[in-house]
Amino acid sequence: MTAPSPDPSTPPTAATAVRLDLPGGKAVTHRDVAANGARFHVAELGDGPLVLLLHGFPQFWWTWRHQMVALADAGYRAVAMDLRGVGGSDRTPRGYDPANLALDITGVVRSLGEPDAALVGHDLGGYLAWTAAVMRPKLVRRLVVSSMPHPRRWRSAMLSDFGQTRASSHIWGFQRPFVPERQLVADDGALVGRLIRDWSGPRLQEDLTDEDIAVYRRAMCIPSTAHCSIEPYRWMMRSMARPDGLQFNRRMKRPVRVPTLHLHGSLDPVMRTRSAAGSGQYVEAPYRWRLFDGLGHFPHEEDPAAFSTELVNWLKDPEPDR
Repeated sequence: MTAPSPDPSTPPTAATAVRLDLPGGKAVTHRDVAANGARFHVAELGDGPLVLLLHGFPQFWWTWRHQMVALADAGYRAVAMDLRGVGGSDRTPRGYDPANLALDITGVVRSLGEPDAALVGHDLGGYLAWTAAVMRPKLVRRLVVSSMPHPRRWRSAMLSDFGQTRASSHIWGFQRPFVPERQLVADDGALVGRLIRDWSGPRLQEDLTDEDIAVYRRAMCIPSTAHCSIEPYRWMMRSMARPDGLQFNRRMKRPVRVPTLHLHGSLDPVMRTRSAAGSGQYVEAPYRWRLFDGLGHFPHEEDPAAFSTELVNWLKDPEPDR
């Protein structure tokens, strides 16, 4: 089941815009779990070791619809969560710094009754997955990051690489008060559709349907979502010279000590390949870099079969890259 095209006469709610079935009518279990002082919506499919999937901007859990099926078929418990302030999760007035958002993630792992999880994160979800692996390594069995460098690498690129600064112009635009929120919901979320198409490689630009785009547009138009979805980016930029940002950057010097798979699209216009490459210097464990030729910022949607195959094969490898 997918959501209908946005209709201004029926304001979207989490129940109608977020609690969807997978393509082909495959049903998932939707529920809310409590963690880190908030309530989080999760979609779940399959049984086995937990794989927790973390979306990026401007999306929500549904972006992982193809991988959830592949993981469940491979014998995993695939759970995709909506990050704080997005989808069906609580929209709290504060708590959008990466350290707190990472505690949301590890708290959800505990609330799901699991001793640990393989974290799979894209874009902002990848940034938070890196952070969670450093802050709570005992709760992270393996780490998979797509389209996002290590936070220290990200900070360095944003400060010293003009090409990356230009590619991330949307993040600089988010620093304005009020205006970005209004732009995201104007014309029933039309900007969301443009961003997804502009950031995709040619394959997704051709294959993504208006109905798919409507799902993301409608989810962004749930009240307060636009504001909450850009608050993490405001913190990431505004804190660079503040004590809390400097402390977070120092904290991220601690190495990642879990096996890590790093995936990236060669045509990603938002996060340059040269910015993402080199993140392995922060990993003191097996590290694998995989560049998908011809894909953009959303490799898991642009070529879901190739992405899912890479993901499942790596998760099943008992000793990756040893």
